Amino acid sequence: MIDSREQKIIGFIKQAGACSSKEVYQNLDILISYATLKRILSKLITENFLSSVGHGKGTKYTISPIFDLLEPIDIERYYEKEIDERKIKDGFNFSLINDVLAKNTLFTKAELEKLNGLQAKFENNISQLTANEYKKEFERLAIDLSWKSSQIEGNTYSLLETERLLKEKETASGKTKEEATMLLNHKDSLDFLIEHPDYLHPLSVSKIEDIHSILTKELSVERNLRKRRVGISGTNYCPLDNEFQISEALRNSCDVINAKSSVFEKALLALVLISYIQPFMDGNKRTARIVSNAILMNEKHCPLSFRSVNSLDYKKAMLLFYEQNNISHFKEIFINQFEFAVEKYF
Repeated sequence: MIDSREQKIIGFIKQAGACSSKEVYQNLDILISYATLKRILSKLITENFLSSVGHGKGTKYTISPIFDLLEPIDIERYYEKEIDERKIKDGFNFSLINDVLAKNTLFTKAELEKLNGLQAKFENNISQLTANEYKKEFERLAIDLSWKSSQIEGNTYSLLETERLLKEKETASGKTKEEATMLLNHKDSLDFLIEHPDYLHPLSVSKIEDIHSILTKELSVERNLRKRRVGISGTNYCPLDNEFQISEALRNSCDVINAKSSVFEKALLALVLISYIQPFMDGNKRTARIVSNAILMNEKHCPLSFRSVNSLDYKKAMLLFYEQNNISHFKEIFINQFEFAVEKYF
């Protein structure tokens, strides 16, 4: 989070525009030394909240082009306001994909060091497993992922009921056929990706449609990219409703994801952008979670089960991205779930 001193510094630079450290120091009423101010400015650059141009005494500080994307937001206070009271960004932000996300890095150096350290631990762990042991661990993760991903979408199967369904094809009493089908489709999609680990590399619109088709098989969900408006409960955000723009936005997202060098950025962008675009009438977030995991698995990275994430917290973080194009809370969920997966599986 940004502390009060950092908020004052950022607020001043927002208002004043590009300015030197001397100008910040002379105009801000903060009881700190000039050396401390310089350290804070460096920290804010490292965290992608500020940018600097020039060198030495000619250095000027400006607000980072991705400040709005990464700014820490008090999410509980944000949702204290009812839907119609929240001021949200108007419509779909086309520049978000092609300009902001394409040209900037989402993770700080410290965050990438943490993620890479966890990945190294994962690689060390699996190097000590037999093929059969690895298969069992992945099966455990797949059950958890199928359960949690479905639960986020309102499925009422418990984790134990999900395990019985996926292992023994035993449906739970009092549950609908559609709920069982949703869970079985998750398992089918993961089985498909195990058989074809590089299927989504490089990522393309048609391949995303293929994953969506597996996830919505035998469900009352329209296939292919949608051609009409779709509403999202809990928000006034309106996704694109023009089929050509939907296709273009999804294609541009694939290009941005394919161009990223960091596997973690690829996976995180797939999670948020497929959900943000809402290319299908239903099943968008499910598709996003499977595609994101496919990217991790293709690069031999630890997949995510999302088991420990609270479904409401997941939805709140996602809606914050829809409404404000702010990824701070969703990025935190991603990092925490990667850590959880490395610690609890394999």
